[in-house]
Amino acid sequence: MKKLLLPTSIVGSLPKPAWLAPPEKLWSPWKLEGDQLLEGKQDALRISLQEQQLADLDIICDGEQTRQHFVTTFIEHLSGVDFENRKTVKIRNRYDASVPVVVGEVARQKAVFVEDAKFLRKQTTKPIKWALPGPLTMVDTLYDDHYKSREKLAWEFAKALNEEARELQDAGVDIIQFDEPAFNVFFDEVNDWGMAALERAIEGLHCQTAVHICYGYGIQANTDWKKTLGSEWRQYEEIFPKIQKSKIDVVSLECHNSNVPLNLMELVRGKKVMVGAIDVATNTIETPEEVADTLRKALEFVDAENLYPSTNCGMAPLSRNVARGKLSALSAGAEIIRKELGI
Repeated sequence: MKKLLLPTSIVGSLPKPAWLAPPEKLWSPWKLEGDQLLEGKQDALRISLQEQQLADLDIICDGEQTRQHFVTTFIEHLSGVDFENRKTVKIRNRYDASVPVVVGEVARQKAVFVEDAKFLRKQTTKPIKWALPGPLTMVDTLYDDHYKSREKLAWEFAKALNEEARELQDAGVDIIQFDEPAFNVFFDEVNDWGMAALERAIEGLHCQTAVHICYGYGIQANTDWKKTLGSEWRQYEEIFPKIQKSKIDVVSLECHNSNVPLNLMELVRGKKVMVGAIDVATNTIETPEEVADTLRKALEFVDAENLYPSTNCGMAPLSRNVARGKLSALSAGAEIIRKELGI
């Protein structure tokens, strides 16, 4: 991948067009079926690409236009998981959700996102990034009635993810991002086996790899949880030392409008850091100067060549107009810092 200075990108999702799925909600059902759904997903992906290009982002993502949810869409394509007889579980100790049930050995039967990635690759010459769920977050997004061990199930998921990641790499993906919001909750599991499972998922990859660890989408359950965290959010302190020693190239974290002490980034010194400079839990569109201010503060702890300006998390629950405005603010804020640095 060509070296970019302060390369901008979104972390995950963008809002879907209203003709594809009901807007501003998670797990939004498709409005189309069959061939029309496939065509609709590709059209939405083209729109997502165009909006990122119009905002002058440097690294292009799919905006998760072809999937209902960042975790369950991957799980849908695995054997051993029952989506019909669902159970309700509390996800990340925060909110209840109806989830699929593991009823047998899980295994990847076929490629999940590879054709979508090939389609995106043909549409742009810019570097592209693709997001996959991380093993621990996958474990925490279903009910296990087979392995009865979160660790054993995570290792099976890591194997399946590695198979997918290798094919995504071959399809021309430059950065593969693993979404692990569960890393901010289950610290003992991260340190005991969660990080090791993630490294199993990136085994043999030569493209860049990233782990995204946020405080969640801007939905009510997450914002309520954040209010309980106090004046300093120090969850990263529990897991960054393990990540710093890992083979992961890029760490993605939430910064803007959070109470994360930015000096915690010292714990991953030497890694590339996707600094969240856009708050996805508000409809207020940041000014370029607000974005630049977040990036300036981050530069105290991250070398300029390792700083990747980004969003805090995905923007699926936001309106398309708000998301567009935030994309443009991110790009403009990064440009302010580039000029200040003379690059």
